[in-house]
Amino acid sequence: MSVALIATGGAGVAVLLLQVGHRTDVVTVVRDVQVGQVLTETDLGKASVALDPAVKAVRADDLKSVVGKRAAVELKPGSLLAPTQVTKDSLVQAGEQLVPIGLEPKQIPATALVPGQKVQLVHVPAQGSADTGKASDAAPKTIDGRVVKASGAAPGTGIVVVDVATSAAYGPTAAAWEAAGALRLVLAAPDGR
Repeated sequence: MSVALIATGGAGVAVLLLQVGHRTDVVTVVRDVQVGQVLTETDLGKASVALDPAVKAVRADDLKSVVGKRAAVELKPGSLLAPTQVTKDSLVQAGEQLVPIGLEPKQIPATALVPGQKVQLVHVPAQGSADTGKASDAAPKTIDGRVVKASGAAPGTGIVVVDVATSAAYGPTAAAWEAAGALRLVLAAPDGR
């Protein structure tokens, strides 16, 4: 009986050693990093983990390759860094402008707004104003855009600020609609239609 227990204990130690031997050194996030922020070495760390092959993480050997790139999503301390979470491109492309849109709680879609999501900025008459001289059944004016970042709800007001990249030709128009309280944000279909 004691021989069987010793053999079982030895097998358990062997399995444990095999699992420890299959650890992978990966890049981790050690500080909060906002969307669009350039990554520095102080934002990142290394860890040795037993990594499932289905999990895609930046290997520790590749740490230098992600330094200087921008965060494509918000990064939180303690998480593994995935290759899709960084980009070498600016989140606002040449020929685009960034328009901040403030949304009240009743205007926020139930679907979470994420970077890269396509949206439409829709011009609507401000509350209480009469849109004279225009047909009421005319289609509203729209501007295509892309979410760059969405803030959390502000304490007290619940206002969420969404940074939307849009064509530079339409950025000032979208900003004017926002200032007049005549702008709404609509999620576009995933294929852009």
